[in-house]
Amino acid sequence: MGELADYLLAHVGHGLSGADADAWSAALPLIFTHGLEAALLAAPPTPLLEALISAATGQLISERERKVVSEVFAGKRKLRLTRLLAHMVKPAVGMTIVTTNYDRLVEIAVEEADIGADTMFTGRFAGQLNELESRMSFCRGVAINPRRTATLQFRPRALICKPHGSLDWYARDGRPVFYAGDLPDAIRLIITPGRNKFRNGYESPFDHHRSRANDAIDRASRYLILGYGFNDDHLETHLSPGIKSGKPTLMLTRSLSTVARQLALMQANVIALEYANLDGVEGTSAIVEQKEFFFPGVGMWDVDSFVTEVLEP
Repeated sequence: MGELADYLLAHVGHGLSGADADAWSAALPLIFTHGLEAALLAAPPTPLLEALISAATGQLISERERKVVSEVFAGKRKLRLTRLLAHMVKPAVGMTIVTTNYDRLVEIAVEEADIGADTMFTGRFAGQLNELESRMSFCRGVAINPRRTATLQFRPRALICKPHGSLDWYARDGRPVFYAGDLPDAIRLIITPGRNKFRNGYESPFDHHRSRANDAIDRASRYLILGYGFNDDHLETHLSPGIKSGKPTLMLTRSLSTVARQLALMQANVIALEYANLDGVEGTSAIVEQKEFFFPGVGMWDVDSFVTEVLEP
């Protein structure tokens, strides 16, 4: 059982009554036997229970995030994504990063790589979703060419799409707003496991971020996929067909999900790297051109090692 499930079992359920208590009681045994996602699909939470699960999930992520951010701020730690971004092509129109978890760490990694983090929100207190104003905030001037036509000049930026929401997003007077601090009594806009995950994904601001993510997936000529399990209906209708169309794809992950492994074994355009331990020997398992290989003593499945061994040999 995952850490999130353990945390929810410890922090959700106290003081519930009536239909809320019944819903939690129905989900509890399924969490132990089928896992959190399957349990909340089979036993959908009530609105109050869903709000409690969302609040507890936000609390856990916030606690874990705070430790990492403190280490990065103090210069004791460099995020793996920051090292990787230094080697990536940065298109003039900006690169797109789609993230379903720990989105604020992605923002920090981007800024630590001296790239602007475009979240499509503007304003620091009760900020508003406004993609155009957010993009224009990265404009650094106007260039006039010999034909006297003007071109806007932008600093390198990454459009960060968050189809599952963010700890920075809150509901205020029925509208989604951005606030970077902790507001314990406010409703955070994050999507948690369960049937509501699909429904909520089509509400603002999730719908806009999901749409921009899928548009980027459709337009991409190749994919770099880090630690993603291919279990999200919001993205799968675009990502998997894109991979199956033959776009070059590189997957790096600790452990390939069943769906990811099947894709790698079925598609010659996919290279997949994951951690492996064969007979006590640690290394990297690689699927290349639909065949599996084992590289002992090599940690290329990890982004940090991948940068060291492939991009900075």
